[in-house]
Amino acid sequence: MSHEIETHGTQAAAVFARKDAWHRLGTTVRDRAFTAEEAMRLGHLGGWDVRKLPLTTAEVSEGGVTAIEVPGFATVRTNPFTGEPEALGVVGGGYTPLQNEDHAEFLNLLADESGAIFDTAGSLRGGRQVFITMQLPDSLTVGGTDRVDLNIAALNSHDGSSAFRILVTPVRVVCANTQSAALRNHESSFSIRHTRNAKAAVQAARDALGLTFAYVDAFQVEAERLIQQTMTDAAFDALIDATFGKAEASATKRVRETERRRRSRLHWLFADADTQAGIRDTAWAGYQAVAEYADHYAPVRTTKKHGGDEQTARATRVLTSDDPDRIKRRAWTALAPA
Repeated sequence: MSHEIETHGTQAAAVFARKDAWHRLGTTVRDRAFTAEEAMRLGHLGGWDVRKLPLTTAEVSEGGVTAIEVPGFATVRTNPFTGEPEALGVVGGGYTPLQNEDHAEFLNLLADESGAIFDTAGSLRGGRQVFITMQLPDSLTVGGTDRVDLNIAALNSHDGSSAFRILVTPVRVVCANTQSAALRNHESSFSIRHTRNAKAAVQAARDALGLTFAYVDAFQVEAERLIQQTMTDAAFDALIDATFGKAEASATKRVRETERRRRSRLHWLFADADTQAGIRDTAWAGYQAVAEYADHYAPVRTTKKHGGDEQTARATRVLTSDDPDRIKRRAWTALAPA
């Protein structure tokens, strides 16, 4: 199934307060953050009334039509563009829908503790998934020069595919790369199951965010270690091999050419790109070159949904796909001390 920002005609169910790599999608609110209420209105997220309905099927025979009850329930919403009911997924009897308004209210309560402000909001996969992010008031400064902002992202599903998740995501300002580090013994996320007690889990989430801030502290410690470590071209080649693998001697000409182009672009990012100014020739720059490649240069497939535009396709992947995350985690792990 395609993972796309939800659209209806020329309208997109997304709103952004800033313009980072993925902010080509949806409505941009320039020069200011927005409230939870504005997130619902501008992101077309309000009034969905997600509910559970019994499942039935029918058997047609010579004697007529026989209705048959089916185990489980369908989650249904009111489409924000058409006003029509729309099925989203199949869930069990214990599943309790968490409304988008509850989602935003939950983050409002967290904001009272953290001082975060709303930054992005939108829906994906025809309303099956919803995201809201908030920017934390404090930034990290690695090596005294390289600024990394911090965001709380809240991700919810209405089709039973995942729990309500809250995670902390560092974003390097100079090139808007999301950072995903495989830190040992530090968690950066908290999940809440769709049950009757979901709304009461705010305090548990606050407690968990205390742990994620410990994750942020650990992230900064590791980043400082990397920026103090010199990286040669040969060491960067080893990082590329550890992250992306190396083509076998028997690989096809196409595979070898793809590898050559990727390696060439990565070396340019490491040695010559302006985004590495101030951190060049360090292991931190090596990691950032890989992260920038994953977010901004890795090949993508364009479709009609993207208007044939490569940058829009890449923005969609950065926001919705696990692939950039996996690449960055492999690079971070390769750089971790033994």
